[in-house]
Amino acid sequence: MLNKPYYIFPLIFSVFLTACDNTAKTSVSENTASQSKNENPPITIGYSDYPGWVAWQIAIDKGWLKDAGVNAEFKWFDYSASLNAFAAKQIDAVTIAHGDNLVISAGGTKGLVILATDEGAGNDLIVAKSGINSISDLKGKTVAVEKGLVDHLLLDTALTDANIKTQEVKIVNAVTNELPQVFMSPDISAVALWQPIANQALKNVPGSKIIYTASEKPGLIYGAMTVNAEHLMRHKEDWVKILEVWDRVVKYIKDPATHEDAVRIMASRAGIQSEQYKQFIDGTHFLSIQDNKTLFTKGTGLNSIYGSSYRVNEFNIKYGVYNTKLDVDSLISPEIVDSIK
Repeated sequence: MLNKPYYIFPLIFSVFLTACDNTAKTSVSENTASQSKNENPPITIGYSDYPGWVAWQIAIDKGWLKDAGVNAEFKWFDYSASLNAFAAKQIDAVTIAHGDNLVISAGGTKGLVILATDEGAGNDLIVAKSGINSISDLKGKTVAVEKGLVDHLLLDTALTDANIKTQEVKIVNAVTNELPQVFMSPDISAVALWQPIANQALKNVPGSKIIYTASEKPGLIYGAMTVNAEHLMRHKEDWVKILEVWDRVVKYIKDPATHEDAVRIMASRAGIQSEQYKQFIDGTHFLSIQDNKTLFTKGTGLNSIYGSSYRVNEFNIKYGVYNTKLDVDSLISPEIVDSIK
């Protein structure tokens, strides 16, 4: 059972939020593979401004999806809006922090994680104002974060590792895209968020700095692709092709001969200069299909998508995102990854 005060994208409100929240704008559809009237509707995939997901722009611009025989349409969203759209079944799949898929599923829309695009490394982080030099310094302070989502998990983990109790820090809820502005408030000492939004927070508050990143807890956060369970059953062959395209994207980013072009494409999509965006790419551990085969092996540690999701499940119960632990295994599907040679 879902507790809606913490659940920012409940199914029954998702259409309303997407339409009315100016921090969660949905762009007009774009990047559609050409189709005729006789073709089936395209597979619709929501993606947003995070390096592990912006990487899909390479496949879009190069026409690799069409080359693979897939009729797919990527739609650009603010992150929260993409979750709303997926929960409302307005799109077939969405790029997502793997743990956030649990929250959507608790709300009634079953999504299956079929791919980990990346391990967050240095792109999920906590930024603090001058005078705060470590997580230990946050005791008695106020921190802003989007409650119940991925960087709330990061914050909770950092506080736990520093032996700081939840009640010793005041947590203020704010939509992630608004956090750079929220950080300017004199009452807020730190924010937990991801790149490239984090860079804006650093610019907004002179003297602020990064005091913690996901690289200090490897495997806590994975970027992922989750697909509507009913849709996946009907389109498995298409998703094999899409994931094969993803492997091509990863190779293109990692190949020194094409790396600069990959940076250029991704930076253009994000609206950032290539030199600046390169640091975000360097802070992202992109995961190949071979990497995924290892990651999708069942285990209890953070080096398994299962074990990492178990950790998120416990976090969601702790903070009342939902009341009953979910069957995590039923929300992860290794079938597509395992079928690729």
